[in-house]
Amino acid sequence: MVDRVAEIWGTRTPYARDEQWPVRVDQVLAKGVDESEVERWVQSACVLCSNGCGIDIAVKDGAMIGVRGRSMDIVNHGRLGPKGLFASWQGVSNEDRLTVPLVRENGVLVESDWETAMQRIVARSRSLLDEKGPLSHGFYTSGQLFLEEYYAQAIVGKAGIGTPHMDGNTRLCTATAAAAMKESFGSDGQPGSYVDIDECDAMFLFGHNMAESQTVLWMRVLDRIAGPDKPRIVCIDPRKTEVARHAEVHLPIRPGTNLALMHGLVRELFTHGWIDQDYIDQHTMNVEQLRSTVEPWTPEAVAETCGVEAGDVRRAAEIFGTSDRVLSTVLQGFYQSAQATASSCAVNNLHLLRGLLGRPGCGILQMNGQPTAQNNRECGADGDLSGFRNWENTEHVQELADLWNVDASTIPHWAPPTHAMQIFRYVEQGSIEFLWISATNPAVSMPQLSRIRDILSTESVFLVVQDLYLTETAQYADVVLPAAAWGEKTGTFTNVNRTIHLSEKAVEPPGEARSDLDTFLDYSRRMGFTRLDGTPLLDWAGPEDAFAAWKECTRGRPCDYTGITYEKLRGGSGVPWPCNEDHPDGTVRLYRDGVFPTAPEYCESYGHDLLTGATIGPEAYKAHNPAGRAMFKTAPYLPTHEAPDDDYPFRYTTGRTVYHFHTRTKTGRSPQLNDAAPDAWVEMSARDAEAYEVAEGDILRVESRRGHLTAPVRITGIREGSIFAPFHYGYWDEGGFPDGNYRAANELTITEWDPVSKQPVLKNAAVRIVKIADGTTASSAPTTTASRPVGTGVRGRREKHVLPTVGGPAAQAQETITPVAPPMVATREEHS
Repeated sequence: MVDRVAEIWGTRTPYARDEQWPVRVDQVLAKGVDESEVERWVQSACVLCSNGCGIDIAVKDGAMIGVRGRSMDIVNHGRLGPKGLFASWQGVSNEDRLTVPLVRENGVLVESDWETAMQRIVARSRSLLDEKGPLSHGFYTSGQLFLEEYYAQAIVGKAGIGTPHMDGNTRLCTATAAAAMKESFGSDGQPGSYVDIDECDAMFLFGHNMAESQTVLWMRVLDRIAGPDKPRIVCIDPRKTEVARHAEVHLPIRPGTNLALMHGLVRELFTHGWIDQDYIDQHTMNVEQLRSTVEPWTPEAVAETCGVEAGDVRRAAEIFGTSDRVLSTVLQGFYQSAQATASSCAVNNLHLLRGLLGRPGCGILQMNGQPTAQNNRECGADGDLSGFRNWENTEHVQELADLWNVDASTIPHWAPPTHAMQIFRYVEQGSIEFLWISATNPAVSMPQLSRIRDILSTESVFLVVQDLYLTETAQYADVVLPAAAWGEKTGTFTNVNRTIHLSEKAVEPPGEARSDLDTFLDYSRRMGFTRLDGTPLLDWAGPEDAFAAWKECTRGRPCDYTGITYEKLRGGSGVPWPCNEDHPDGTVRLYRDGVFPTAPEYCESYGHDLLTGATIGPEAYKAHNPAGRAMFKTAPYLPTHEAPDDDYPFRYTTGRTVYHFHTRTKTGRSPQLNDAAPDAWVEMSARDAEAYEVAEGDILRVESRRGHLTAPVRITGIREGSIFAPFHYGYWDEGGFPDGNYRAANELTITEWDPVSKQPVLKNAAVRIVKIADGTTASSAPTTTASRPVGTGVRGRREKHVLPTVGGPAAQAQETITPVAPPMVATREEHS
């Protein structure tokens, strides 16, 4: 039996290029429960990273008692990561779940009932709409609801209330992914597929610590690496991650210099002729602008700016330029950093220069950070228009008005949708007086937390929070609504590579908790929102009705779901969109024929200036006449706004650990995962530690111009001059508020965002350190991943903080390896 906390990625099942990934079924059951005691297995998919692994829920006596991977699923072939194995079910089966609504009385939250809670919400909402109009309302949602719930919220917000103030915490993790694809290709939607890992010759991971953020996907990479013709790996990351340890080239660049590196890589392709001129001529635009922008960025110039070796820049470019099949993945190291959209578009540019799209092993995955972020973007709960429609295209607005049977003038489209940072600014200024937060925890996840706490406690705002637990954010609410969790409701969701899964209800929610869909439907009904014919705006009886309505919304759009039904998703694998009459089995890759959704009448966006964020607008866009061609988009490199100086000499960056997700609302309640990473830490390099006379485990105070945190230090392989902190740790398990004990990474981060994607720049700040006390023991940071101490060459256990053994008091895990591929893998029709 493999300890899946210590052995994160499990047992290897090597395979060769163009072979199918072998099946390995991972399973965990509660301590003392035998598999024969499981009464039923309920189909679902994991929602603890953006991978979207097929999963079955074990049920006994009306309770979830474990999970197993679905062997036939196209995404994971039976595998699950530590978060899926443990936190998926343990994280929602906890005695401190919210079970009844809470309302604020005399400054204190007290237990109430649904009638009272909803009456208060509706009374305040109706009063504000009557007195001040729709701009008084804001909605801030999640990357963890189901598709049907996002679509309901989008319709309520856009057609019921008519507010542009809608966004999600996907703005913090995935907004740049969407923006980069819109700018380059005309629409959101990943061009590549996980199957490209099976077929590529080289992989580039741009700011993507896949080993910790998408553990099952990294298992797939490890199995290719263990095979006879392993892909060449290039890693761009300031930390020595597990990815970096397996990389042929590791570029540990200074945080905030991504675009300079990308300009250098693009220039090398031009310099050496590693481009496909025919493809460029037939399928792209603006190549000469790209060529002139990158021309100054020689490998030596990149080395000086980014702090890497010029020879490594050349080696990385040569791997990209000479490999037949290249897969690129991108995540938060690019998205949450300076010039995020321009840097991510540069990855697209590399592939367009070589025509490496739409073919086996040739793909781009502009990754998501959360499990259902894709649905948030598709459905429009993040502010975009539903079905990847263009808010500047009046015909697209009218299409939605006709679908919803409302007046088109109700749907906000007179200005860009309001992004999350601006929504909170409007609350701060007092113009938004009703804010509904669902399934997210901005009191820990947003930048500059002292400011966010002040905003949440503003007396002028009526705050509704809908969640599983009394989070740090919920403690500021006027009304708290108990939500049903994963496994307690039915719905669908779509992962990073466009694969739709069905998650069935396995057990009843605790107490009076309700699904988010039921809550939104109840609110719409009580508010009296109607269509033009007087019928209810939302007349759905349940999630399947919502899904049917969503299918019609997607008809003819890039994210076409019209060929998908709940029944089609039952019993087998997830299905990647578009799935329709032309592609009845779904679509593995986009853009095989080199035709992109850039036509003015079809595209999701007319694009932006990547330096300023200014919109190009419909007339200028039409004048360019893209006619189905992709666009090379770029911008000059600019230094970060807040660089190290004499007072704050370190570059500060944040990130994840493999054992936790987001703000630990679920993973912190799993004994195995919480014991593996129980508290916050900070990382610095060995040379910096020596210079500052700091030893492993010493207590440091890390300060920026906005705040500070205090935590033990871990001496790691991070690049010199950098300080890292995991962003998961807040205060819910310490009374809910910092109370002088600051450990949240975002106490220090800056209120700044990318001009195009509006994604906060969470990975660039200047900090200084102060040693508070000598350590009495090693840091409690994990030793199995990027946070391992310097000198630890293999995965292992901490000397003084032993990682828990799987099979301990809570659960036992096992693997079953089947060296054959599942029947549904890599059989999908290509998209032309």
